[in-house]
Amino acid sequence: MRLKQLELHSFRNYSRLKLELFEKRLLIVGSNGVGKSNFLEAVELLGSLRSHRASSDQDLIHWEASKAFLIGHVEDNDILELELRRKGGRQAKRNGKPLTRQLDLIGPLRCVGFSALDLQLVRGEPALRRNWLDRVVQQLEPIYSDLISRYGKLLRQRTRIWRHWQYESTNDRDALLDAFDVQMALVSTRIHRRRKRALMHLEPIAAKWQALLSKDEEQLQLEYLPGSCLEGEEAEEPWRMSIEKQLLSQREDEEKLGNCKVGPHRDEVSFLLNGLPARRFGSSGQQRTLVLGLKLAELELVSQLCGEPPLLLLDDVLAELDQTRQLLLLEAVGEEHQCLVSATHLEAFEGDWFKHSQIIQAGALRENS
Repeated sequence: MRLKQLELHSFRNYSRLKLELFEKRLLIVGSNGVGKSNFLEAVELLGSLRSHRASSDQDLIHWEASKAFLIGHVEDNDILELELRRKGGRQAKRNGKPLTRQLDLIGPLRCVGFSALDLQLVRGEPALRRNWLDRVVQQLEPIYSDLISRYGKLLRQRTRIWRHWQYESTNDRDALLDAFDVQMALVSTRIHRRRKRALMHLEPIAAKWQALLSKDEEQLQLEYLPGSCLEGEEAEEPWRMSIEKQLLSQREDEEKLGNCKVGPHRDEVSFLLNGLPARRFGSSGQQRTLVLGLKLAELELVSQLCGEPPLLLLDDVLAELDQTRQLLLLEAVGEEHQCLVSATHLEAFEGDWFKHSQIIQAGALRENS
């Protein structure tokens, strides 16, 4: 087992919670709105420093509190702590020692999450696919979070430059944008390379799962559509120079439209089934199968490249899958992965899954908080 104990203080709707995990499988059962997803979200935060449900820490702190604390006891007696503040940012600790970089918290509790929201991955907006791919890359290279953060800051600052310098000297503004182009081109190149590389590793594994789940009727391809024109072979210097030129050439349009038209923020990922875009031509069942295959591929890839199986979080996802897909997912998890599952009922779980699981009523978690 990787996660042995979870303690929450003023997190979401939990004022205080302390739960010891003594089985590799934890089933949290209860009606909607009682805190099942919040519990899994806390584990996701400790494992990846990210939440797929919230963009701001303000949303994660109990409405009566100014701070929230998450504490996880993992294998090898590691203690991971994350403090969320309404003012002043975050503070991460490992074994009681403050960390100068939050990224140093990632590693002991790698996890792959699968929620009902992920079923929008195929038919939803491009940002959903970018965020999914970023989570995959971050699991493999925690330092990637720094690149995404840097790029986001540069993009926001670039927008402010256009607003602030709208009526000022054009020469001064262009000199400042030149400096931004150099930085953005470098960070963009490194993000593009990592996203493309991750998809390249994922594709054969996801294609294998798609073939298995569709009984060899569907061939899956993952196509990376970068928001920059990536000329030539994959290499940092030529890509960086090319992106720098593209940023310069699109300035006239940028001034008119008010947003930058080149860069990773415009990346797209296309899922093709038998050569056709799944978003447009895939049935609802095919799209669900595709997302399930992607998640199983993500789980397998992280296991391969990191040398150990990650923890799997299944948040109310079984209710969205038919019985065949439910069984395939539970069988794929097998004995290797510690698995935390939220569900509204226990009907989907049977045999060994039910016998060897720690079962918690979500209402009881709230009553003890």
